[in-house]
Amino acid sequence: MSETITIATRESRLALWQAEYVKSLLEQDLGLQVSLLGMTTRGDQILDRSLSKVGGKGLFVKELETALEEGAAQLAVHSLKDVPMELPEGFELVAILEREDPRDAFVSNQYASLHELPQGAVVGTSSLRRVVQLKALRPDLRIEPLRGNLDTRLRKLDEGGYDAIVLAAAGLMRLGLADRIRCRFETREMIPCAGQGALGLEVRAEAEALKAKLSPLIHTPTWLATQAERAVSRSLGGSCSMPLAAHAHWGDEAVLTIDVALGDAEQPERALLKATLSEDVQTVAQALAFGERAAQALRDLGAGSYLPQV
Repeated sequence: MSETITIATRESRLALWQAEYVKSLLEQDLGLQVSLLGMTTRGDQILDRSLSKVGGKGLFVKELETALEEGAAQLAVHSLKDVPMELPEGFELVAILEREDPRDAFVSNQYASLHELPQGAVVGTSSLRRVVQLKALRPDLRIEPLRGNLDTRLRKLDEGGYDAIVLAAAGLMRLGLADRIRCRFETREMIPCAGQGALGLEVRAEAEALKAKLSPLIHTPTWLATQAERAVSRSLGGSCSMPLAAHAHWGDEAVLTIDVALGDAEQPERALLKATLSEDVQTVAQALAFGERAAQALRDLGAGSYLPQV
């Protein structure tokens, strides 16, 4: 009997969908035997404070990495946007799957779009990236914190706590909730965060045989685009305490275009710094260098005064 691969996953409905999706790919496409290990992370438990105040997105992956380290699981499935830019020593992202819709979604029970909201309407999000971009589009809005899993956020909207909320379109689509989307923000209007819409597979760096088995799941266009996006954030010291957006998309042939934006976490009304670059990208090294150049473009615009002072 072949060895069973155990996938460590958060226990939210979306995380379980993502793990089940990867499980089906491993079983049907690669002929592997797979089981799931559901886990509750610190990020799931702390709902009364923003992530930027309690340790960042790494709170969603630490317990899963512990399961890998202890041998309780061999593979972790993550929303790539939740994966820290620097992984702990001994861990590796070995595959990034084809990206779902990377856009942000406007969700409301009364209004069809952001522009239809009345003056002073309440919009829910705990993403600093979304806060600064919403403020740039509609300075009059009241932006209020919104934490919890997808179902919890939708319930809080339905209970009347918000006029609208902003969520990742990909999560709604994966759970069959696309009908809750009133409209999607175009990526130049509300630039997504690095990795949004993509799934990343993490293993122990020493697991060479498993890495070889998983390599057919790599979607090269998504892999290269998200490598560039993550390089922007890494170069600027990115974390969820920084309102940074980076989205790369393919044009003709091997031309990759990246849109980046940076706001001020302490002064959300401050003008956004924005840049767009295009370049021929065919390798991971080129993608990483491209992301570095995009980060430098923000520095040239004055990013230094927007970044946290250490």
